[in-house]
Amino acid sequence: MSADVTSGAVTLTSKQLARRRRRAGRARAWRLFRRSRTGMAGLCVLVFFVAVALLAPVLASESGLSVTQADGPILAPPSSEYWLGTDANGRSVLTLLIWGARISLFVGLMATLISVLIGTVVGLTSGYFGRWVGAVLFRLTEWFLVIPFLPLAIVLATVLGRSLLNIVIVIGVTSWPGTALLIRSQVLSIKERPYVERSRALGAGHRHLLGKHLLPNVVPIVFANTTLAVAVAILSETTLSFLGLGDPTRVSWGSMLDDAYSIGAITTGSWWYFVPPGVCVVLVVLAFTLVGQALEEVLNPKLRDR
Repeated sequence: MSADVTSGAVTLTSKQLARRRRRAGRARAWRLFRRSRTGMAGLCVLVFFVAVALLAPVLASESGLSVTQADGPILAPPSSEYWLGTDANGRSVLTLLIWGARISLFVGLMATLISVLIGTVVGLTSGYFGRWVGAVLFRLTEWFLVIPFLPLAIVLATVLGRSLLNIVIVIGVTSWPGTALLIRSQVLSIKERPYVERSRALGAGHRHLLGKHLLPNVVPIVFANTTLAVAVAILSETTLSFLGLGDPTRVSWGSMLDDAYSIGAITTGSWWYFVPPGVCVVLVVLAFTLVGQALEEVLNPKLRDR
């Protein structure tokens, strides 16, 4: 039965008070975030690219991605008709760039979701249970950390095949150890705190301790780490696509760089073919990094005090 709190003529239940506190906490976090100029700059850049990705069908026709329907000049420099020039097949680079934003952001977000989910589960389990369960999971995490990411990702992408789903799986499965170690270190600290010990002494089970005490305390850290992990995932997708391991039926910023390298765009001076996708990758990765750093300062009082 929930307790009632009376203030004048208003009676609030404990759940209503909890919701009010959460709303106040989110409002306070947003106020602190807005004070960070770099964080707001990164957020504006992300909003712009997300809007471009969502409005891609409105901004550029999907038929412009087809090689068979391309009717523009080959490797033409920027002009009034083709603002960013054309590629080796006569397609508009601007059209490729707009539609490529969809794939790059989709892969980055979905791979990060898989990575954070695996890392959170492994980190919580390893830090909370300890003994042989924690030891096995910790050794597994170390094993993934020891193996270089790129060779492992190349092997998995080669075995699974070149498709968008496989690229998401490869990046997500190979990039979770950092999150797991971060969560594990926090859980090891939180589970020794007095209120957790008190709950355990009162007979609280594993589900209650994990769901009510440990997970809520690590969620802010997971959220802040997620923004940084998206940047790494986008760079990973760009790298794999540049190496020819991306989905050949999809256009992404990484596949654009791979195509530009394959035809020797650098040696021919066709800068408009490789500079725009490279700049987009740098801007998005930098934006996610700035937002992630700003969130860390908001959620970590020690960093904020500095």
